[in-house]
Order: sequence, then C-alpha cells, then structure tokens
Amino acid sequence: MMKSAIHNPQSAIKRVVLMGPPGAGKGTQAKRLVEKFGMIHLSSGDILRAERTGGSELGEKLKKYMDAGELVPDEIVVDIMAGAIAKQDTEKGLLLDGFPRTVAQARALDEQLEKMGLPLGAVLIIAADESLLVDRITGRRSCPKCGAVYHVKNIPPAKEGVCDACGSELAQRADDTEEVVRQRLDAYRKQTEPVIDYYTADGRKIITLDGGSPLEEVAQQAAEALRAGS
Repeated sequence: MMKSAIHNPQSAIKRVVLMGPPGAGKGTQAKRLVEKFGMIHLSSGDILRAERTGGSELGEKLKKYMDAGELVPDEIVVDIMAGAIAKQDTEKGLLLDGFPRTVAQARALDEQLEKMGLPLGAVLIIAADESLLVDRITGRRSCPKCGAVYHVKNIPPAKEGVCDACGSELAQRADDTEEVVRQRLDAYRKQTEPVIDYYTADGRKIITLDGGSPLEEVAQQAAEALRAGS
C-alpha cells in the first residue's frame, strides 16, 4: 500500500540535491529514488568519469584530479554539469548526485536553476561513520569488462578476484585505496560540508538519513521524506 502511494511522481518533491560523503550509498539510493519517482538522475561522478575517458584535453585534466582523490576545480564541474542539466527534460523531477560539492558550485547551481525556472526543492543527506565508509570503499572491486561491482566482504564473487558474470579479473579503482579514500573524506569535510550550512542558512528543506542502516530502510525513508515534503 505504501509503495503504490510513494510511486506517484506528482506527489514528490521535484528537484533534489543528494549529498553525503564518499561511500555513504548515494549511488544506490539514487537508483531507488529514480525507480520510484521517474526522476532524471545526473551523477557528477559518472559524467566526469565519462569525460575523463573520452580522450579530450579536459578529460586528461579530470583524470589527474580524480585519481589523486582531489576535488575537480569548480569552474570545470559547473560548466559540465550546467550543460548536462540543460539537456534534460526535468518535468518528472531532477536528482543531482555528487553536485554541488562546494559553496561556489551551490551558488552557481542556484543561478542556473533560477534561469531555467526550476528551483531546488530539497537537500537529501546520507550520513555515515568514517570507519564504515573506509571499509565500504576500499573493499570495492569492479569488472573492467562488464562493469559488475563487488565487495570483498559484503558482496564477494564466487571465486576470489574473478567476475561471476564474465570471468574477467576484478580490479580496484585507483581512487579506492585507503590513502586516497581518507583524502577524499578530508576534502568532503573541508569543502562539501559547508554546502549543507549554505543550504540550511538559505532556508532549504534538509533531509538527513542514516547511511549505516540497511539499504532498503534508507530507501524507504528517503522516498517517504520526499513525498511528505511536496
């Protein structure tokens, strides 16, 4: 009964910024929200990685920052994300995942959405303890051939180091080592947490969820919060 009520996209907040530290589960929850509400999901990580592998001069610059676990300069991210937003039909809603990451990006996003007549509806924050985040990220392994993702503890493949789906050797992303992860978490605290303060001071609707809870529980709470806030 609850699921059918939540599924109605007309009853939910339309435009949402999804925030949280690396490893909090933003990508997983974004997929569930898209399924429930039909929102357009724009992940800055996916968009920037696609640009990085495109072979362009900009892609090489992105690679340098991302492999080192550093935040990409604001002007580069804003230009790329503003272009991505402008290309989308956001009538059913927009879910921004991983953007904005700095106050400067947040201000630029507000300006962009205001010009488009699409004001931000809410900020959804998924929080979790740092020890849990480090374990989640450093344990991730992915298949370079088919894209399947595993975790050495939580979702291990049947054969260690080998993809169940295609038999390829699994790999750890260059920015998933503990050293880089802790750098990313430090960067999040210094540069991204102030974005929450910016939105709070501006009177935006802030929704905070416990990313350490079971995935389905977090998903249900997120959906209910967005529907209740419409």
